[in-house]
Amino acid sequence: MATPRIDYRALFAATPSPYLVLDTDLVMVEVNEAYLRATGRTRDELIGRYLFDVHPDNPADPDADGVRNLRASLRRVMCSKEPDTMAVQKYDLPVSGRPGVFQEKWWSPINIPVIGDDGEVRWIIHRVEDMTEFVLTRPLRLKPGDPSGEHKAMEAELFARVQELQHLNEELREAHDRERRVALTLQKAMLHSPDLPGHREIAVRYLPATRSLNVCGDWYDVVNLSDDRFTVAVGDVVGHGLEAAAVMGMLRSTLSAAVRATDEPGKAMDVLSLYARTFEGAMATTAAKAVIDTRHQHITYTSAGHLPPLLARPDGTVIWLDQATDPPLGVLPDLPQRPQATTPYSPGDTLVLYTDGLVERRGEDIDAGLQRLADALTLHTSRSPDQLADTLLSRLGVADGGQDDIALIIVRL
Repeated sequence: MATPRIDYRALFAATPSPYLVLDTDLVMVEVNEAYLRATGRTRDELIGRYLFDVHPDNPADPDADGVRNLRASLRRVMCSKEPDTMAVQKYDLPVSGRPGVFQEKWWSPINIPVIGDDGEVRWIIHRVEDMTEFVLTRPLRLKPGDPSGEHKAMEAELFARVQELQHLNEELREAHDRERRVALTLQKAMLHSPDLPGHREIAVRYLPATRSLNVCGDWYDVVNLSDDRFTVAVGDVVGHGLEAAAVMGMLRSTLSAAVRATDEPGKAMDVLSLYARTFEGAMATTAAKAVIDTRHQHITYTSAGHLPPLLARPDGTVIWLDQATDPPLGVLPDLPQRPQATTPYSPGDTLVLYTDGLVERRGEDIDAGLQRLADALTLHTSRSPDQLADTLLSRLGVADGGQDDIALIIVRL
């Protein structure tokens, strides 16, 4: 039996709830008949016009905040790409044909994003229910012994509390946005690698977990040691958010300074491990560091409990650099000097360092994720470092971030 074709335009027009469709500039692009009836407008008065030109606040109401609340909700939808349900709003409507005259109106709105093929918001569906009659026919009437009066008083009190809650939520969102901006500025400063711009053969990617404040405890670093030697590193502090980011900043700076002083990755990791034992938030941090000697064409590397770096040949062969791995930082006391190993490379090889967010998936053995990474490298190692970095993120399903933080370094040798 053939599935009947649905005329979605007719369905939209016939829907009994009022619907308005906005583009990302908040220009009205479509509207159904129920919305025209609810607002007393015609299509010509709405389509192609900016939302708040048609629906301004009532200038006679000093407490009018409909425009502010609706604009904030629409902004949240575009940023989060998630629906946003608003509390009941008092949002008066201009009376058509009577300039300066407004009609008292109360609405229950919800704003819903429509996502395009590129993953971005293309339109916003603004659905409203007219609550005016409900609100205006329930005034506060208290009479001794009148149950209906007590019930209506409860409704009025509940409505007032809902309005207060919405204002509180707005304040909390604004505080969260301020905290996030501060955190991002702090993290950008902590991740600054002054030597990185001089390396066109290196690409880095940094993606905090999607559930976080966009700050995290993973890090990357690039440090020049001499004209023919430089070092790259990645690390992963346990946890997420501001606390993990602060620990990350301290450990990253210490490792960067240590490798400049000792010139060997194993000794530098020993220094970092001793430092990590001095504060609790750094315990069990993992890190990997590699020193690239371009004159002698070899890589010296070490790992503190971290996933092994990979070396990919132009023919697609992938080598795991797993011959110098010790426990995470600060876990065991009185360890002998951390091991380091050296492996040769040829021009055109690709070195990859990463954190576990790139490969680890909940409910799956880590080896499966590591194999996916190796397979992707085998297929795409001929791409430029920037192209390869984006390809790896895409092939491993974390191009827009994942459940864990991700740091990634690609070095074309």
